[in-house]
Amino acid sequence: MAGRLSWGLADQAVCSMTNFAVGIYVARALGLSAFGVFSLAWVTYGVVLGVSRGLATDPLVVRFSGVSTASWRAAAAQSSGTALGVGGAVGAVSLVVGLGVGGRVGPAFAALGVVLPGLLLQDAWRYSFFAAGTGRKAFVNDLLGGVALVPALLVAARVDSVAAFVLAWGTAAAVAAAYGCLQSGIRPQPAGARAWLREQRDLGYRYLVENVGVSGASQLRAYGLGAIVGVSAVGVVRGAELLLGPFLAMLMGLSLVTVPEAARVLRQAPHRLGTFCLMLSGALAGAALLWGVALLLVPDRGGELVLGDVWGAASDLIVPAALGVAGSSLGIGAAAGLRALAAARRSLRAQLSASTCYVGGGLGGAALGGAVGSAWGVAAATVISSAVWWLQLRSALRERHHSPIPEVRTS
Repeated sequence: MAGRLSWGLADQAVCSMTNFAVGIYVARALGLSAFGVFSLAWVTYGVVLGVSRGLATDPLVVRFSGVSTASWRAAAAQSSGTALGVGGAVGAVSLVVGLGVGGRVGPAFAALGVVLPGLLLQDAWRYSFFAAGTGRKAFVNDLLGGVALVPALLVAARVDSVAAFVLAWGTAAAVAAAYGCLQSGIRPQPAGARAWLREQRDLGYRYLVENVGVSGASQLRAYGLGAIVGVSAVGVVRGAELLLGPFLAMLMGLSLVTVPEAARVLRQAPHRLGTFCLMLSGALAGAALLWGVALLLVPDRGGELVLGDVWGAASDLIVPAALGVAGSSLGIGAAAGLRALAAARRSLRAQLSASTCYVGGGLGGAALGGAVGSAWGVAAATVISSAVWWLQLRSALRERHHSPIPEVRTS
């Protein structure tokens, strides 16, 4: 387990450092307003990513972690094909909408439409490798994507537009996605998407709604914040998120392996699942608070060196943003436990509740206190949401004692 967790952390470190570099580069190169436009495209990608994971990779991780190689290969081919199909379909819509909208925002969304298939396919390979217990391959894949991003960003800097940076980011991901096919020896099967969706419909559609609830809430908050306060406020919030980037890298790295590990704990020692989830949440929440304290000690000169003009406003959000991440960390263990139990109905309820609280807190706070108020509203919402996650896990564990859960599919 320690080895698999280590590869998860290493992989996400590379992935998040890549995303961090893109954000910093855009913030410094284009300024606060253009960075806000880029952030809108970024959160929109997050919604589409949630759709792809819910339909394609989340069922793969739950049902095909630690199974035979033959079963994994067949599932990975269909899962990656489903992700590629989602990218192509939604990408076409984004391209048409972006070309029709025009202005400052339109070109960014048109560029996003072009690169979505490659972005989603690369993400599908990452989750497929972790389901197989070969996180090293995911690490190498993301490392290649980070290397490919360097020349792409240099070219984008010459063009000096948000769309150019979106294209650079997506082109690097496409290179890594193509290499993922070589690493796995598997060709994605978009034609198998229909069969995959049919076989996984009991989990996939609930995970779809659950994931869209997460990313959709972020998008609604960003759009609402832009409408209430202004697009620059979206850049301020994104700047605060970048300050938390190293910790979020660790958090996301662990999320790649927490569900497979929880599933293994459930198979091997089911009575320890609750303890595993509790220790995971407590450790992550404590680490988030420590990172927030470290950020408060950063001098203004150092912050300006990293974020440029964005630092002044983003630094005011450090305390509420750190508390928000700590609050959400408290629920991560419970969420992993529910996924391992395949309790999709309960995890969906918890996620819809969390998303509602997130949007309500973020927009209500924005109306009362701008970007800072929005951050405090989100911090309060995450604590409430984590309590809901744990209540649902407790109920699911009680139900399991009375009736065994279905066996994890192995073929």
